Amino acid sequence: MHLHRAKYQPNGGPDGGNGGRGGNVYLRGNHNYWTLLHLRYQRHVFAGHGGNGAACCATGSDGNDEYIDVPCGTVAYNAETGEYLCDVTDDGQVVMLLKGGRGGLGNYAFRSATNQAPRYAQPGEPMQEMMVVLQLKLLADVGLVGFPNAGKSTLLSSLSSARPKIANYPFTTLEPSLGIVSHRDGKSFVMADIPGIIEGASEGRGLGLRFLRHIERNSILLFLIPCDTEDIRHDYEVLLGELQRFNPGLLDKHRVLAVTKCDLIDEELISMIRDELPSDIPAVFISAPTGYGLTELKDLLWREMNSESNKLQSISDSSSIVHRDMDVRNIQADFSEWDAGIEVVEEGAADEEDWDEDEVIEV
Repeated sequence: MHLHRAKYQPNGGPDGGNGGRGGNVYLRGNHNYWTLLHLRYQRHVFAGHGGNGAACCATGSDGNDEYIDVPCGTVAYNAETGEYLCDVTDDGQVVMLLKGGRGGLGNYAFRSATNQAPRYAQPGEPMQEMMVVLQLKLLADVGLVGFPNAGKSTLLSSLSSARPKIANYPFTTLEPSLGIVSHRDGKSFVMADIPGIIEGASEGRGLGLRFLRHIERNSILLFLIPCDTEDIRHDYEVLLGELQRFNPGLLDKHRVLAVTKCDLIDEELISMIRDELPSDIPAVFISAPTGYGLTELKDLLWREMNSESNKLQSISDSSSIVHRDMDVRNIQADFSEWDAGIEVVEEGAADEEDWDEDEVIEV
């Protein structure tokens, strides 16, 4: 609120300017980032406050906007309610996370014929704050799906320069791995190794529920089933059923079946197993340690990736992905102790906290 005062102008009138808006907070996709590690040490993000209006109808400056750079494939959830907020999938994509408050009007905006000298102004809108959970879902061309010890890590290490952990026991892979597979004429594609899925993974058993979300971002699903399995068709149907219960939209993706560990059997057994395979999915027999069938597998994957039906599916894939709200009970339990103050404990009495790969930030 301001009244103009100048020599020879006894009735200058109101000239209070409007306040500036507060800064916005945006999420911005950046292909130079591959993880959310850079946000682990930046838990709080504050946008700038709007400037005050001044005399001579001067408008206050707008607050500085804040951009949070995240890798492509990041999904944001409200940490208090678990509500899905937005999805950043492309490089340079900008999504508004929080809108800055509008600036208030100065008394110059309230002048009228009956109120020529208003002595009041409008306050600006208060700021907003929110706790946000960011989840990163891997973006890859081919995703490996299979039971533990199906040969997924061995296949990835044979086709690319990635070196995931390989051992002769279940759940060797505890985190997803990415590898670039070279193809003919200098072409390449990205393959993702997902931890093994067991029956009931969609209900939280094993490690499947934690990593099934990474499969949603893959263009093609490569099912790996060992040749020494009692019933290959049954195992394939179990894996497909877990994906369907987790997200029915995964059934629309192109699928390829690879029978692994074929160095343990001969051509006669291969021909017998081929007759028992599902007829609605292309299949190939491979052996990662010996290299048997790997060239045929890469050719098949390349044809499936560049087929017209797969290209049309990738265009509409963003609308077909089902984003479910997050269960925030565990998160609320973790952050409920933040306001309890600092408690002094004896040395060695505090347990080391096991943090998930998701990053929680306050904006």
